[in-house]
Amino acid sequence: MGKLIITGADGFIGSHLTEKLVLSGYEVKAFVQYNSMGTAGWLDNCPEKMKGKFEIISGDIRDPNGIKNAMKGCDTVLHLAALIAIPFSYQSPDSYVDTNIKGTLNVLQSARDLDISVIQTSTSEVYGTALYVPIDEKHPLRGQSPYSATKIAADQLAFSFFTSFELPVTILRPFNTYGPRQSARAVIPTIISQIASGSAKINLGSLHPTRDFNFVEDTVEGFIKSINNKKAVGRTINIASNFEISIGEILKLIASLMGEELSIEIEEQRLRPQNSEVERLWGENKKALELLDWSPKYSGVDGLKEGLRETIEWFSKDENLSFYKPQRYIL
Repeated sequence: MGKLIITGADGFIGSHLTEKLVLSGYEVKAFVQYNSMGTAGWLDNCPEKMKGKFEIISGDIRDPNGIKNAMKGCDTVLHLAALIAIPFSYQSPDSYVDTNIKGTLNVLQSARDLDISVIQTSTSEVYGTALYVPIDEKHPLRGQSPYSATKIAADQLAFSFFTSFELPVTILRPFNTYGPRQSARAVIPTIISQIASGSAKINLGSLHPTRDFNFVEDTVEGFIKSINNKKAVGRTINIASNFEISIGEILKLIASLMGEELSIEIEEQRLRPQNSEVERLWGENKKALELLDWSPKYSGVDGLKEGLRETIEWFSKDENLSFYKPQRYIL
């Protein structure tokens, strides 16, 4: 089946992907961000049966030598490592350039030298506010935040290595992924964690923007179906549910599923600058079905409810909620 390396394996999507690939029989290297405590993010909390089944390598995506050494012996790199918090990108944009652009360049250069296929992780944020819906892969790219601008640059770098050097590159563009382990900087865990901690007043930002939410299992399946998929090479592919819902409506849905009546307080610090807010995201997924034979299992209102139930169940456990600070705004 080949040997894989996942950058950003310690994160939300990366940890789920690592576990699923190991269970599917792949030999996996998990590249995690080095820290002096020797921790490996969410991989430290993986099921007991998974421990010792994959190799953990600590490093920094910004270090070209470190990532190249880690990638040796692999057939494919699934590149998920990135700085992703949009509010923090207003404060520290230079760090996003270093990590998201230069870090991606390091992966691409190493892949070219080592003859390794690349699956590049994009984001629906690169589209900005929808000019038309559903958003297909031909939609213009509009960097409305420093974060999204660096992801556009990273995607273009990846594509340039395909056109310039014939490097096998696939660009996956997930829309808003949610599920267990997600950072509370995202809206769904923000809402659930506040309710689960006993708060009847929920602090949020804008309620009117719409999003296309994907349960993490569906997003992970999109990555898996891209591995060794020749039809996907050189292509950019949306991983989207093709379903749109507003933040206000997702709040009502979560409150209903958790059996709570809530009041809402809009906090100024949670609002994006007016022209930076992506007002509408609704992704088309026809190309994913055509090239990857992928379609979301958690689709439509019923699928969203099922994904939310699983997410709520995870966050409602004290041992999981303890990782979060529900009453504190995190950039």
